[in-house]
Amino acid sequence: MGRFNLVIAVLSLTVSVCFFPDLASAQLRQNYYANICPNVESIVRNVVNQKFRQTFVTVPATLRMFFHDCFVQGCDASVLVASSGGNTAEKDNPDNLSLAGDGFDTVIKAKAAVDAIPRCRNKVSCADILAMATRDVVSLAGGPSYAVELGRLDGLSSTAASVNGNLPKPSFNLNQLNAMFASKGLSQTDMIALSAAHTLGFSHCDKLANRIYNFSRQNPVDPTLNRQYATQLQGMCPRNVDPRIAINMDPNTPRTFDNVYFQNLQQGKGLFTSDQVLWTDIRSRPTVDAWARNPQAFQRAFIQAMTKLGRVGVKTGRNGNIRFDCGRFN
Repeated sequence: MGRFNLVIAVLSLTVSVCFFPDLASAQLRQNYYANICPNVESIVRNVVNQKFRQTFVTVPATLRMFFHDCFVQGCDASVLVASSGGNTAEKDNPDNLSLAGDGFDTVIKAKAAVDAIPRCRNKVSCADILAMATRDVVSLAGGPSYAVELGRLDGLSSTAASVNGNLPKPSFNLNQLNAMFASKGLSQTDMIALSAAHTLGFSHCDKLANRIYNFSRQNPVDPTLNRQYATQLQGMCPRNVDPRIAINMDPNTPRTFDNVYFQNLQQGKGLFTSDQVLWTDIRSRPTVDAWARNPQAFQRAFIQAMTKLGRVGVKTGRNGNIRFDCGRFN
């Protein structure tokens, strides 16, 4: 995912990391910090619990930030870095401006809590803290808890330009989704499982206006959209409304991590085209139908997909370090 040639050797290494993820993720393992900072997972979990009690937005904000981080230059906490000097960082790319501040705040506070323990200070990467926090918010919302592989280093680069073309768009069809996820070493099954993160949180009216007003000349409203749901969305997002108005991604259980996301797709209630296509395309429909019936099978697939996602573009050796401050380079 890195594409900035400081030197040819760095570029070559980055490309090899992208195409051979097992090489990059070989250092990852459960209980990585057992002899370094043995209580790190409970420390992070306590901070996440406190933040969760303050606002539920902690959940979708942290989960979405992990996805956006891993899909751009790998899981290296580069999305947390602030712009400075002449560099515009990832977080200031237009595709990342909607990342909620509560996700950033969760990681920053967890990092401070970890570093407050003398033996842990500057020993745990921001990338690993984000991975642990993501597991914890999923569990707090009713989803599965799972062992997180750890041992990532923080990235040394964060540029707004690196985001371009690396995040799926709400308008994507199945071919586009599969191609993008495959470029990260993820299968169609992984893609469908990770898409279910849309069972939580919210989006904004400008992201779906096309589906409910200007889909095509013949069909102003996307015909794959449930008519009653379309009318409801038009009521929440009237023409010329403030595009920042938020609407729930899941109209039924927006605060619970569950398989209702897939049941919604069966009823034509996927908010984005990229959601609904998972059911309308016959190649992915069987998986949606199976997980709509079987929440346990979905949770197993989600854990596997999240584990694979966490291995994308992992930084090792001179390709990374442990940031003292998650928001700036050392």
